[in-house]
Amino acid sequence: MTSIILPQIVLKPRKALPFFSRHPWVFQGAVDWLVGDPQPGDVVDVIDDAERFVARGIFNPASQICVRLYSWDETVPLDEAFWSQRLDDAITLRRELFVEFGSDSACRLVFSEADGLSGLTVDRYGDWLLLQVTSLALGKRLDLIVELLRSKLNPRGIWLRTEKGIREAEGLELADGLLWGEAPPRPLVIRENGVQFQLDVAEGQKTGFFLDQRDNRRRVADLVRGHRVLDVCCYSGGFSLNCLVNGGASHVTGVDMSESALALAQSNAELNGVADRLTLVKRDCFKALEEFAAAGERFDTVILDPPKLARHKQGIEAALRGYYSLNRSALSILKPGGFLVTCSCSGQVSHERFLDAVAQAALHENRRLQILETRGAAADHPTSVTCLESDYLKCYLCRVI
Repeated sequence: MTSIILPQIVLKPRKALPFFSRHPWVFQGAVDWLVGDPQPGDVVDVIDDAERFVARGIFNPASQICVRLYSWDETVPLDEAFWSQRLDDAITLRRELFVEFGSDSACRLVFSEADGLSGLTVDRYGDWLLLQVTSLALGKRLDLIVELLRSKLNPRGIWLRTEKGIREAEGLELADGLLWGEAPPRPLVIRENGVQFQLDVAEGQKTGFFLDQRDNRRRVADLVRGHRVLDVCCYSGGFSLNCLVNGGASHVTGVDMSESALALAQSNAELNGVADRLTLVKRDCFKALEEFAAAGERFDTVILDPPKLARHKQGIEAALRGYYSLNRSALSILKPGGFLVTCSCSGQVSHERFLDAVAQAALHENRRLQILETRGAAADHPTSVTCLESDYLKCYLCRVI
């Protein structure tokens, strides 16, 4: 047992069960009182109202998640060896999944709670690492994390990307920029499913690319040979290019609001020699679907991959209305026997409620919907069975009659 006496967070009666069950987030409402004087970023022990040890974590009074839990072993200190082992575990999994890390391959190396590193995301793009830190707990240990990653992976550079709202949510002040080594090139080129993609890891969304949809993009490509495809919220062309290069789609129309994303999509189409079969439209996705319907357009396949529509519980109902509207509009322009690929990356919206919104849309459009496959994120985005919030991505492949 560690000889250091740590400050303690005492839970309210009947509030300890989720944490004994290894959920990693202790919200302020579960806390009764504090023993000692823990400061933001300090290691603390969480105990129940009977003074039994529950878990060890890191304290942040500025966050609604006032303790992030990392260990349920009272004898294990949260020291350099602990963080090093957690990183080793995460990296070992990815090496098993991808056999080797090539200079043009990309994957998620660390996926926050799913890898026991709540508040840390690490993506690998070729020889560069892209970090996102969304907890003060690991923000306070960023120098150590960078040094450990550098020593284990020997990247050419490590770049930090920040997430909107993190300063307010965690009281954590970080700025995008180079943490170590060389800055990544702009654009940086990777290869996914045999398709080349140029990324802007410094300015693009998230860390530059949506790696979680890798397998779904390849699977959708299997369905679209000869199809006229509509890719809504196409970003830099992930689904679009897979459909054109791997799937043999006759034509893809990509819609996005971001001019920079569309510029990347156009460059990616030219890089892969399929620009003549891709049309890009800068438009709000809801308006674009309405305009296609009004013009009598019909597609063989429609892909809906919108950004996160609910960031907190208060936004769930509005998000469900958005999903209903998008899917209803998509169904109205699909040919009989066509395919709908509908996705949600809103972790706050459950699989059941998302699917209900899709079902209601089909009902009100008088279309019959057959779910062919229920899919999620790629394997380098695993789900923690004790933190189901990590099971965020929903992807349904449907046939529409």
